[in-house]
Amino acid sequence: MTKKNAVLLSCKDVQALVSQGLDRELALAERTKMRMHFMICTSCTNFNAQMQLLRAAMRKLPLGDSQIDEVEKK
Repeated sequence: MTKKNAVLLSCKDVQALVSQGLDRELALAERTKMRMHFMICTSCTNFNAQMQLLRAAMRKLPLGDSQIDEVEKK
């Protein structure tokens, strides 16, 4: 984030947090700041919705044999 103690995040910061939130649980402060930004920014709200939709769609895809082998190797 550009300013560690900033109350309002930039769109760039929010987009980074949305992406990070797909891989890890965000801290309460991160989630709160992100939600405050969503209240004033429809672009970031739409970006978040699109990322959630993509994640849900990816979870519905069946894994092929080669993909299962890769997952088991990790």
